[in-house]
Amino acid sequence: MSIYLDVIWFLNFSFDLFLLLLTAIALKRKIYKLRILLAAFLGSSIVLMMFSPLAFMATHPIGKMIISMMMVIIAFGFYRFRYFFQSLLTFYFVTFMVGGGMIGAHYFLQAEMKYLDGLLMTNSSGFGHPISWLFVLIGFPIMWIFSRNRLEGLEAKKIHFDQMVTVTISVDSTQFTLSGLVDSGNQLYDPITRSPVMVIDTMKAKEYIPAQLVYQALQQDVMRSLSESGDESHPWEHRVRIIPYRVVGSENQFLLGFKPDEVWIETKNEKIKVHKTIVGLNRTTLSSENEYECIVHPKMLQGQSIEHVS
Repeated sequence: MSIYLDVIWFLNFSFDLFLLLLTAIALKRKIYKLRILLAAFLGSSIVLMMFSPLAFMATHPIGKMIISMMMVIIAFGFYRFRYFFQSLLTFYFVTFMVGGGMIGAHYFLQAEMKYLDGLLMTNSSGFGHPISWLFVLIGFPIMWIFSRNRLEGLEAKKIHFDQMVTVTISVDSTQFTLSGLVDSGNQLYDPITRSPVMVIDTMKAKEYIPAQLVYQALQQDVMRSLSESGDESHPWEHRVRIIPYRVVGSENQFLLGFKPDEVWIETKNEKIKVHKTIVGLNRTTLSSENEYECIVHPKMLQGQSIEHVS
C-alpha cells in the first residue's frame, strides 16, 4: 500500500483548521490567525508521528486527548479551568458533529474513504480514486458550513425561547391563558391612553371572546365592520378600542382590541401583574409553527412583580 504522506498531512491540517474555526464561531471567541494555524499544525502532526517512534502516542486515546488539549490551549489560551473545559468540550462537539456527518454521508453515498489508525484517508490503493477525493474535499466544507449554520440557528432559537412567556388575560369572569413572545419590535400604543398594546391570535382565543367582537376583528376593514354592526351589541362593547398601525408600503390600518381587567405575565423568574394594557385582536396567525399565540409589548414587563418563580 502506497501512502502520500504530504497529501494526508495537508488534508488533516485543513480539517483541524476548520474545526478550530468552527469552535471559535460557536463560542463567539476572537480568532487569532497565528494561534489557530499553530494549533492546527500541532493537530496534524499526529500524521507525522505515525511514522516515528512516537507512533504509540499518536494512536493511543490518551495521547490523542493530550494533543487535543494542547491544540485548544494554543488556539484559545488558558485563563481558568471553566474557560478551558468549555473550549475543549465545544471542540469535541463540533468534531463529532462534522465527523459524524461525513461518516453518515460516506455510508449513504458509499464513497471510498478509509481510516488508518484514526486518520482519514482515501482508498488503500494509493492516491485514491478521484471520486473519493472529490467527496472528501467537497463534503467536508459542505458539512462545515451546514454545522456552522445549525449552530447559529440553535443560538437564535435559544434567544427566541428565552423571550417566551405565559400570559393570562382576565375580563370580568372570563380568564384564559396564551403562550406569548416578548417582541421589542412591538411598539404599539393606544393613541388616547398611551397604554402598551399586546397582540393576540384571535382564532386561538375566540371561544373566550364575544362572537360579535371576533367577527368584527377578523374583517379586513375594521372601521366598516363596526359601522355595519348597527345596534348589535356584546358584553365587552364598552371595552373595545381601535388601535391605528402602519405596515411598510401600505396606508394606515386599524386593529380592533379590548381593555382587560388584568393581565399576568409569567417569565422564567417571576410573575408580573399588568393593569394598564390593551389586547389587540390580530386577524392572521402570528406563528406559522404555533410556537406562540400572542406578542407581548416589552413595556408590559415593567409591571408589578407579584411572585418570584423558582
